[in-house]
Amino acid sequence: MMKSEVKTSLLDNMIGVGDSVLLEPLTEDTFLENLKNRFDHREIYTYIGSVVISVNPYRQLPIYTPDKVEEYRNRNFYELSPHIYALADEAYRSLRDQDKDQCILITGESGAGKTEASKLVMSYVAAVCGKGAEVNQVKEQLLQSNPVLEAFGNAKTMRNDNSSRFGKYMDIEFDFKGDPLGGVISNYLLEKSRVVKQPRGERNFHIFYQLLSGGSEDLLKQLKLEREFNQYNYLCLDSAKVNGVDDAANFRTVKNAMQIVGFMDDEVELVLEVVAAVLKLGNIEFKPESRVNGLDESRIQDKNELKEICELLGQDQAVLERAFSFRTVEAKQEKVSTTLNVAQAYYARDALAKNLYNRLFTWLVNRINESIKAQTKVRKKVMGVLDIYGFEIFENNSFEQFIINYCNEKLQQIFIELTLKEEQEEYIKEGIEWTHIEYFNNAIICELIENNTNGILAMLDEECLRPGTVTDETFLEKLNQICAVHERFESRMSKSSRFLNDTTLPHNCFRIQHYAGKVMYHVEGFVDKNNDLLYRDLSQAMWKTNHVLVKALFPEGNPAKMSLKRPPTAGSQFKASVATLMKNLQTKNPNYIRCIKPNDQKTPHVFTEALVCHQVRYLGLMENVRVRRAGYAFKQPYESCLERYKMLCSQTWPHWRQGARDGVKVLLTELQIPPEEFSYGRSKIFIRNPRTLFELEDLRKRRLEDLATLIQKIYRGWKCRTHFLLMKKSQITISAWTKRHFQRKKYLHLKSVTLIIQSYIRGWKARKLLRELKYQKLCEESATTIAAYWRGFQVRREYRKFFRANAGRKIYEFIVQRIMQKYFLELKKKLPSMSPTETTWPAQPYLFLDNTHTELKRIFHLWRCKKYRDQFTAQKRAIFEEKLEASELFKDKKALYANSVSQPFQGDYLEISKNPKYQKLTGAVEEKILLADVVNKINRANGKGAPRIFLLTQSNFFIADQKSGQIKSTIPVMDITSVSVSKQTDGLFAVHLKEGSTAAAKGDFLFTSDRLIEIITKLYRTIFFKTNQKINVEINNEFLVQFNQDKVCVKFIQGAQKNGNLPACKRKNNRLLEVTVP
Repeated sequence: MMKSEVKTSLLDNMIGVGDSVLLEPLTEDTFLENLKNRFDHREIYTYIGSVVISVNPYRQLPIYTPDKVEEYRNRNFYELSPHIYALADEAYRSLRDQDKDQCILITGESGAGKTEASKLVMSYVAAVCGKGAEVNQVKEQLLQSNPVLEAFGNAKTMRNDNSSRFGKYMDIEFDFKGDPLGGVISNYLLEKSRVVKQPRGERNFHIFYQLLSGGSEDLLKQLKLEREFNQYNYLCLDSAKVNGVDDAANFRTVKNAMQIVGFMDDEVELVLEVVAAVLKLGNIEFKPESRVNGLDESRIQDKNELKEICELLGQDQAVLERAFSFRTVEAKQEKVSTTLNVAQAYYARDALAKNLYNRLFTWLVNRINESIKAQTKVRKKVMGVLDIYGFEIFENNSFEQFIINYCNEKLQQIFIELTLKEEQEEYIKEGIEWTHIEYFNNAIICELIENNTNGILAMLDEECLRPGTVTDETFLEKLNQICAVHERFESRMSKSSRFLNDTTLPHNCFRIQHYAGKVMYHVEGFVDKNNDLLYRDLSQAMWKTNHVLVKALFPEGNPAKMSLKRPPTAGSQFKASVATLMKNLQTKNPNYIRCIKPNDQKTPHVFTEALVCHQVRYLGLMENVRVRRAGYAFKQPYESCLERYKMLCSQTWPHWRQGARDGVKVLLTELQIPPEEFSYGRSKIFIRNPRTLFELEDLRKRRLEDLATLIQKIYRGWKCRTHFLLMKKSQITISAWTKRHFQRKKYLHLKSVTLIIQSYIRGWKARKLLRELKYQKLCEESATTIAAYWRGFQVRREYRKFFRANAGRKIYEFIVQRIMQKYFLELKKKLPSMSPTETTWPAQPYLFLDNTHTELKRIFHLWRCKKYRDQFTAQKRAIFEEKLEASELFKDKKALYANSVSQPFQGDYLEISKNPKYQKLTGAVEEKILLADVVNKINRANGKGAPRIFLLTQSNFFIADQKSGQIKSTIPVMDITSVSVSKQTDGLFAVHLKEGSTAAAKGDFLFTSDRLIEIITKLYRTIFFKTNQKINVEINNEFLVQFNQDKVCVKFIQGAQKNGNLPACKRKNNRLLEVTVP
């Protein structure tokens, strides 16, 4: 017997309860707590039997990898932890192996992740089915149909950035091997009213923004469009940009997807022309005019938009203009033409835009169906995927919410029926007695809405077709008359006195008790939205265009096929579509995915219990759990049950040689589980109470711990014995080597110690000998010195009587005086010139006059410098002081300094006071002008220069316009903190201002000037005289400046000059400004 593969189970390592049918106790609170517990641990999927609950994580999780696909491939539904792949695999294997058509119903409110769930199902099926060039092409076309439909049918809403605004049902067709052959898509109720109006904070359909953002300049010019969103009335501006969404990249994705699906280039061009025409329709404005007969009519204000629309659609401008101004009513053989007032003209414009876009979307679906339909006529297996709007309860619920909730009532009805049917079939198949289950049947609500005689939809159609004045109020009155006694209908105006004083129910509303709760509907707009009228004149005008696609979208405009029959209403069309859908679903085996939105902020890690509770109620999940638990809460094949729990019985452990059913009987008998807690089916064991299953799990867990302890004990004993024998064998070897090592180490240590002692003794002897030799030498030298002094003393005493006492000193003084006199006379003859720059000095004749010679040189230089300075005027003195200051600041630091040395500092280069052109500027500046010159001011945004007049006074410096002389900026010198320049020959400098000062509102200033050295020197001296503080002059090839709130790095690089010697500035990004210098 082959050893069975070890598999995990839904019950292993379980966070919370993986299958809500096993919850104990089962209440709404425990259900929500279980969902929250699993969500917090990144377990977003939970089962209710075979139903998958999916909680949107609002983040990417590593649970959709190719390895995960392989992990769930061909595995039993309950074998692994809950996952959407398990349901997709179960559905695909049932279709492939059991020849059962499948349908996957995905429901939930906007933002719950329905679209993503449908993509995951399709991607899983595509991954596990067959391979091959033809099969891969079909799979790619099926997958790429999603981006196209999302672009034209999805929009950003308050609840979801990619909300599907239409219902989609796709039938994927497979051959007998399970390889995809093609598919068919059905769409339901596109929210076309979004084309002309969007709620605040929401967007129009994606394709409009994608086209304007991603279209090339040539394409936009061809479509007569401009890239700015604010040019179009149909686009809501307050949320035109969505964080994390790249409309331009998505537009390229959509165009690529259309090519893969099979759209020709000319078809794509036709579609984009229709999209552009819809956009431009919103820009048509009307103005009122009064005719002679007193009737009001309307005229188009600016016909340029109309002209461009007609050029796009190949339409005669006069025909379309008349269709917007007149309406023709035909009755039998008579035609009556009436004018449209401004309100009616706007209604006609919006109706045309909505119908044009709605029909374009329907054409796109049909065109995709042509491309992806199966090409062979062999018998096909079908898997349907339904991605449709969930139950909606808003503050203001209108006609759209009414029919959406009607569709959800029908889906709930079929869900309960098919769930009960599935449970009943399995009980009968297993030979278990079926007991009737009590549940709420919402057929009474469906009957209230869809009854052909007294249903709300029937009365709405009847009211729309009735002659005379028809309004939303007359419709509500009719409802109050016919539905007043219905137990699920509520209205303030009904005959039932229960609601007369209900202030929560306005007079223009009615309320229906749906299975998910009470919903209040505002009747305003019900009649118009149900009529969905498009004036015949507009249909005929569209048919007359030369645009192939638009002409095909309005076949009723053909005069040869014109019919006076009123088109079906929106409600009746949707009712028929839902009936067809329900009929289709009932022929297939259902699989359910219930999507839940955890919070309204679209953020991860947030679980709002009130919001989730609301969804759990209207999705009917508690009802579903109760239906699943009404009979037996858990069922499992005998083989799996025996394999999992055989260790609990001594007779079945470790091996059971007989049938699995007999083994389970023996197991349950030995465990003394009450017979009423389980039943034996033909192939499965049925357990009634979850508590029984959990008791088995607890017993199994304890038994596994005991078995693990036993295995550990035997293993540890074997390991210890083996280890002991190895240690014993190794100990002898290690002991021998250790003894050898320590003896050798001891010998080496003794040898080292001996050598050290010997070296110390030899050193001591050598030092002792050295001391003795030094002492002997010192004694000899001392004796010689004493002898020399003694002989000198004796000689001096002997010869002292021959000399007079003061003769030597006088001779010395006379000789010194004569030498100094000679020195001064010769120095007088050899004095250098009076120039302060002269560095020569006569040579030194006597060594003992060294200090005197040097000091005389210094005194002479100071004296001639004083003589030279006495010749200067005050103005010339100030210029030289500035030159000296410039030398200290820039010499050997700034390459430009060498060129400035020979140039005198003039200060006022513009002669402000003499030039009449600057008379206004002279009057504005009251102080004395220290410097006036033209500089280039560098623009903070793009790095371009503009000529400005730079004025410096003792308190401020001014920036003025060169042409007008008007002062642009006034900056107090006390607000200047530092100045920055490069080391190069360029004239660019930055003036840094104090943070928080008025002058620094826009940031620091950048200038370029050929007189950079003079400007910075004068600015430096002015600030020093004003504040008695020196500012910092930074000289570096990289420095930071403050522009508004950003720190920008100014970086100087070598390069070719385009503007002569002026540095070229270029703003690279928000953090870098590059300056190119030669």
